[in-house]
Amino acid sequence: MPTLIRLIVWLAVLAGLAYGGMFALVSFVHNEPTEISERVRLDNLRLE
Repeated sequence: MPTLIRLIVWLAVLAGLAYGGMFALVSFVHNEPTEISERVRLDNLRLE
């Protein structure tokens, strides 16, 4: 029984670290949307 409790505690600690990492990424990383345009050559298109 102590081994099962130890396993559950370790899984809870790992889940907490993962959740904390995701929360830190959401809080500290700010993404700025930019417009992307790319020219497409008509020679590369297959019109069948």
